Amino acid sequence: MKTSEAFPDVSDERLVHLAQAGDTSAFAELIARHRPGCLKLAVSLLRNTADAEDEVQNAAWKAFEHLAQFQRDARFSTWLTRIVVNQCLMRMRQLKRSRLLYIQDAPAGESPAPYELPSADLSPESELARSEVSRVVDAEIRRIPSLLRNVVLLRDVESLPMPTVAQRLGISVAAAKSRLLRARGELRQRMARHEGKLGPATLLANF
Repeated sequence: MKTSEAFPDVSDERLVHLAQAGDTSAFAELIARHRPGCLKLAVSLLRNTADAEDEVQNAAWKAFEHLAQFQRDARFSTWLTRIVVNQCLMRMRQLKRSRLLYIQDAPAGESPAPYELPSADLSPESELARSEVSRVVDAEIRRIPSLLRNVVLLRDVESLPMPTVAQRLGISVAAAKSRLLRARGELRQRMARHEGKLGPATLLANF
């Protein structure tokens, strides 16, 4: 099987083409490239590293299952990021439901009363919530000043190494790191405006 060393200079677009033609190693390379950025995003939404890792893995499987539906005129990184956001929203709703579910112990000598767990199927309200949060994330990234937006897109969305980010922007690595720190802070502040007592899950509260 090919390893990541087999694709040192291959673009995402070419890897997608190979993956859609059945090359699983090309797909594995795509996931390896973008996993760090996806994981950072998932951790920021779920605030739990273990849950974030689970949902990034689930997102990778979803992407693999639906790769044939991906339109190559869009960025693979953007498409994968949306899947990660959707997976995180599903996890947040499941956690919210589990906190509300209370199973009462049956009295001694009696059988527990039957109960129904909530359906895992997404309701129209859930679909709307997922779409709304995706819209908010996209909108807030676009509102970051371009000087900062470009570095966060290259580093956290496209998962490029810092030397490459600096080269793309025509600045030093130190300057790129400084901009990235400011960009992440800017994005956190913007997303915090949408949060209430439930944190990132506030956006789901009305659905």
